[in-house]
Amino acid sequence: MTVRAIRERIHDIAGIRITTSFVADAYWIADILADQGDLEVLTVKDYIASPKPNGYRSLHLIVQVPVYLSTHVEQVPVESQIRTIAMDFWASTEHKLSYKYEKNLPPAARAELDDAARVAHELDQRMERARSEIRPQAAPGGSGGLFPGRPGPAAPPTDGDAAG
Repeated sequence: MTVRAIRERIHDIAGIRITTSFVADAYWIADILADQGDLEVLTVKDYIASPKPNGYRSLHLIVQVPVYLSTHVEQVPVESQIRTIAMDFWASTEHKLSYKYEKNLPPAARAELDDAARVAHELDQRMERARSEIRPQAAPGGSGGLFPGRPGPAAPPTDGDAAG
């Protein structure tokens, strides 16, 4: 492969995974990255709203970031995965088991992982509801961002709220 071909085809030579406590925060962080002046969002894959068939949920963004070299600046694509703690636990476990069995999981193990994906999703929904009872979410689509109309993170605490 030539350097040019590598640049055209490889968009995840570097990556970062960000874990959040709440689904709304994953979208909020994606919007923050999109608003960052020195980053450019190249692609977005929303596996939270549209999970993969195996139950995988996460936001994937390919962002172009400046890398400062001694003589010039290179723009490098970096994959950002943003997901909740529950999504991350499930994805890490599913990945380890899939590779242990060389992607040929026994049917019972596949069924367990499918059910665990459902349970992780339900846990995220329950935690989101619990938080919204304590602190209402910010208004949807405040700055437009990548996901207009989605609720923002929880409103910041007022003086009478407990920290957290």
